[in-house]
Amino acid sequence: MTLISLQNVSVRKYESTVLSEINWNIEEGENWAIVGPNGAGKSVLLDVLAGRWPVLNGKISYAWTSPLRETIELASNDYSFNRIVSAGAEYYQQRFHAYESERAPSVRAILTDQLKPVGTVDDKSVTLAPSKVTDDELARVSGLLSITHLLDHPFVTLSNGETRRMLLAKSLLKEPKVLMLDNAFSGLDVHSREVLRSALTELTIQGVTIIMATTATEIPPCITHVLELEAGHIRAKQAVGTFQSGAGHAPHFPQPDPQKLAHFGHPEFTDFTNALDLRNIRVKYGEDQILDSVNWKIAKGEKWALSGPNGSGKSTLLSIITADNPQRFANDYDLFDQKRGGAGASIWDIKQKIGHVSPELHLYFPRNTTVFKTIASGFFDATGVFFKKLTETQIERVHEVAELLHVHELIEKDFSQLSKGQQRMVLLARALVKNPPLLILDEPCQGLDADAIDYFKSVVNAICDTDQRTLIYVSHYPHEIPSCVTHYLKLEKGKVLESL
Repeated sequence: MTLISLQNVSVRKYESTVLSEINWNIEEGENWAIVGPNGAGKSVLLDVLAGRWPVLNGKISYAWTSPLRETIELASNDYSFNRIVSAGAEYYQQRFHAYESERAPSVRAILTDQLKPVGTVDDKSVTLAPSKVTDDELARVSGLLSITHLLDHPFVTLSNGETRRMLLAKSLLKEPKVLMLDNAFSGLDVHSREVLRSALTELTIQGVTIIMATTATEIPPCITHVLELEAGHIRAKQAVGTFQSGAGHAPHFPQPDPQKLAHFGHPEFTDFTNALDLRNIRVKYGEDQILDSVNWKIAKGEKWALSGPNGSGKSTLLSIITADNPQRFANDYDLFDQKRGGAGASIWDIKQKIGHVSPELHLYFPRNTTVFKTIASGFFDATGVFFKKLTETQIERVHEVAELLHVHELIEKDFSQLSKGQQRMVLLARALVKNPPLLILDEPCQGLDADAIDYFKSVVNAICDTDQRTLIYVSHYPHEIPSCVTHYLKLEKGKVLESL
């Protein structure tokens, strides 16, 4: 039986045709992976299948007469698909503020929809409406995704990978006939990826149809067929056993231009011996010890990889360095040879010397600003909006970096009009634009295709080919770490497990 049929479907988005003449049947018993380069239309195709975006031409047919919202669930790779979680996720530094954990709902409350009180007892105790989710069902799904231990944690304190598993659990509790996933493996550590692969296999055994946008290297065992998109067209449809990643595909990113890279040169500020010296860093939220006596010293010019499983404290540690965590005031450390709180060590003095990108920054970055302004905001460490007039040199710099990362043709578009992979490349340009002495790249390749990852690594290697630039690079994938990295720090449960 044909579950979903697309006949000559074309789709426009923001005045551009993003999908053209899509002909595709999804049969009962099939599970599909949608692959292709950044901007190919993978996420848009999922939105169309879920009924979230209209078609311009063509027809989509479904085997069900019930509403799509009762049969198809799309688990996006951010908070956007869930209204309740979106309302609770308010600003970039939220997860690093202890008081937020006191007012934020727990993972259990989100998964059971027990968020709004229906009455009080003695003007103190809040009563909640009965949950539609049974204890057995909650236990089954939370166990399937290994988040049982997180059920009573405030959701804002979860790591990037833990949040993704929570959102997937929310989708599974709706018991959809078709589960669609958008880059579900992005941001997950080795264990979490294996948990997800096992969960998807179990779901297909239960009769759930899986359709997922993913990379060619992250196709789980449950997938039976692959749909390959390129520039909004179907390049190939085939059984997974015959699919060969990159077959007949020319790289869409050339190697970096040495002349363009020469414009980076040495960072402007290099008058320091150590980029950072962290001494017994401790961060605690309620009863949860997130960082426990972390010591880390990085000399100018060193290139470090920071690793550890989801929830090990990596992003929290970086938030101390980038001055995004209020508990920095309770800790002892030096940045660029200046003691915390000393002269010349204000939050803006610190940020001016750091180029930074992270999943949290991407999640909360304003969508309704142009690519040009997004990149230029890196000069002022603003989130897309700034009120200072750019110099001619700064304007030229924005264009240079945009060309270097192959987003110059998008320069006048709104950030919201880009694919998630294109957005990430623009935020990488924002991190590089001021030529900082310290680059902190927290999972910078999330959402990038294989060609873009290789190209970005080449750029990082080239601009870090100087003893004047320091690098901290975070990734769960060893192949994403650039070759310039020579030092490693591994965290586990908030403690330094290994430092080389």
